[in-house]
Amino acid sequence: MANSTPKFTIPGLTNAEGEKLAGILQERLNALNDLHLTLKHVHWNVVGPHFIAVHEMIDPHVDEVIAMVDETAERIATLGVSPQGTPGAIVAGRTWEDYSLGRATTNEHLGALDEVYINLLKDHRKAQAAVSDLDPVTEDMVIGQQKQLEPFHWFIRAHLESTGGRLSTADAKSEKSAAEAAHKAADVTD
Repeated sequence: MANSTPKFTIPGLTNAEGEKLAGILQERLNALNDLHLTLKHVHWNVVGPHFIAVHEMIDPHVDEVIAMVDETAERIATLGVSPQGTPGAIVAGRTWEDYSLGRATTNEHLGALDEVYINLLKDHRKAQAAVSDLDPVTEDMVIGQQKQLEPFHWFIRAHLESTGGRLSTADAKSEKSAAEAAHKAADVTD
């Protein structure tokens, strides 16, 4: 990360603490930037009988995620570090594979997005735990983001859930296997 050692940070924190917080937030910035691009990709490539519902469900959440991106980058800057939001920084800093579905059915995309959100939310919780002892303002920001991300994950899962409460993606171990499981479950009910 360019300019990762701050010459100053927020009063009450050491420069080392500001640098640590900024590093944790840079990982979240990469993930949120990737999420907003993935959601737009899904928005453009979703097809099938539930197209309009999923297509229109995604856009307001994209706007929320873009606001989270801005909030996270500004927090990094406040900590005295230069946030990195370029495509190269996102790719270099991510620890996950690129979203692999192109044109696909609503259930396939929602199945894959279930896996995306599972991993994103796990990592957000780890970040929240890592910042909790350092800075309550940063922790509050991460918790607020989780508060917005979790209901959207629920919206996704509502499409994948049976009336008995079973998720079609429950046994999935990857984005592709989640997409396949969701597709198979849709075939059974259609």
